[in-house]
Amino acid sequence: MKDLFSLKSKVALVTGGNRGLGRAVAEGFAAYGADVAVISTKYTPEVELELRVHGVRCKSYGFSLAAFDRYDALIEQVVADFGSIDILVNNAGVQRRSPAEDFPEEDWDFVLDIDLKGPFLLCQKVGRIMLEKGYGKIINFASLLSFQGGLTVPAYAAAKHGVSGFTKSLANEWARRGINVNAIAPGYMATEMIESLLKDEVRSRQILERIPAGRWGIPEDIVGAALFLASSASDYVNGFTLAVDGGWLGR
Repeated sequence: MKDLFSLKSKVALVTGGNRGLGRAVAEGFAAYGADVAVISTKYTPEVELELRVHGVRCKSYGFSLAAFDRYDALIEQVVADFGSIDILVNNAGVQRRSPAEDFPEEDWDFVLDIDLKGPFLLCQKVGRIMLEKGYGKIINFASLLSFQGGLTVPAYAAAKHGVSGFTKSLANEWARRGINVNAIAPGYMATEMIESLLKDEVRSRQILERIPAGRWGIPEDIVGAALFLASSASDYVNGFTLAVDGGWLGR
């Protein structure tokens, strides 16, 4: 039997791959043989050096995901540098918190642009490359708020519901054409994005009490799910949002 989880000779593009969950995924992919293009708001040469230890190619690209008119140029550059793109991970995201009655319109637009429009456009543009060769793995980062409403995060909840929705839609169109499109819904992970929750003694305690695993997640908890969805192990998995939440949704 072939090594179901090997990513050898594959090229992965990971947004937000310089820190947090994206950094852990990029490291995991490199450890399993993938060359990795890391997209982040600034050039991060230290990530290149750390991932190349695994004997793979890695290049960091400083890029604003709000620059929609530059997406084509970014993808063309990645293909020129690596030859193709086999795996796309839409991990990068932003968050804004405010009571719904006061939620600023500019924050709504910002979150929907980065967390919903950007991932869809990357799926569409990288998807064309994958469709041409009849192979590809797309992993979109959804959220527990793809299933729930949350508090004071209406834009984020809307965006993450949308991510889970268009993941299913793309899978319906592309599964028979060799492209697996799925999503990961991280639970409460100890990263910078939820730093305010970690500092809120009452809310942090309430969250922890509901997690059956008894702890907050860490970035490394995401790696196994990402490897599964990026590899041949998931060849018959399409349009699914996999929760990695320590059991939160089951409580």
